[in-house]
Amino acid sequence: MGTKQIQIFSDSQLVVHQVNQEFNDKDISMTVYLQHRLLKTFEAYRISDIPRSKNSHADVLARTKAPPVCTIDHSPTWMDPILQVLQHQKLPNDPAEERRVRYHLARYLIINEALYKRGFSLPYLRRLTPEEGNYVLQEIHVGICGNNSGTRSLAHKAIWQGCFWPSLHTDAQTFTQKCDKCQRFANIPQLPAKPLTLMVTPWSFSQWGLDLIRPMPEGKGQVKYTVVTVDYFTK
Repeated sequence: MGTKQIQIFSDSQLVVHQVNQEFNDKDISMTVYLQHRLLKTFEAYRISDIPRSKNSHADVLARTKAPPVCTIDHSPTWMDPILQVLQHQKLPNDPAEERRVRYHLARYLIINEALYKRGFSLPYLRRLTPEEGNYVLQEIHVGICGNNSGTRSLAHKAIWQGCFWPSLHTDAQTFTQKCDKCQRFANIPQLPAKPLTLMVTPWSFSQWGLDLIRPMPEGKGQVKYTVVTVDYFTK
């Protein structure tokens, strides 16, 4: 996830002091465990000891059989060849792929180990994978500040938030087409088609319809009927 600093709390005083190398590890399994520490991958870390009574919520979460909170997809993406060149100066073996990478190489740079693209009238745009882009579209479209915007507006909002990927506009269109509220309350009616009303007369005032409404409240001159005249062409 790109985290460089981490703070860890544990209710095991023995583990905390052994990881901090304040206690000697006499057990063989603990020795092997300490030799494969993932903490070396962080720039800074701190491990603190807390009372067991203040760690009850974490214990409940640890014992709960639930799906993982964050899953990381390590499948190849469109950014891998560009990152290989910028980080390791390694070009693809395929000549066509090499030309494509060289063509796009001048537009990209790495900031804090993240790939960004330069723009003429836009800020630096961070390159995202399709999975990350789908999460961004979901947050903009139906998140806490979402307003179910259309395809073009959704794509522009993602760009002005500093995010971009090659299939942004296509993904935004697919996302809005699958949104239930967008289909229900779209400007274009989605109702089933109905037969059109036929014109029974070729021009205006060639055929009339007369209706008599009665009885009405008696008016001046003792009139109490209303004649309604409708032109069949203009209705």
